[in-house]
Amino acid sequence: MDVPLWLTLIVVGALGIKLIRPPWWLVAVLLLGGFLLADSLLAPVIDTAISK
Repeated sequence: MDVPLWLTLIVVGALGIKLIRPPWWLVAVLLLGGFLLADSLLAPVIDTAISK
């Protein structure tokens, strides 16, 4: 099952906000960092780690 990265980030962010209640700036930094990391040189490494 292929789930788009943006949908995964939204779901993880929403669950994190509901369960842990972190500050909004921390949520924004983590989501933006994850989005930028997915488009970096580490993307193939992350993809193989997640696909297994």
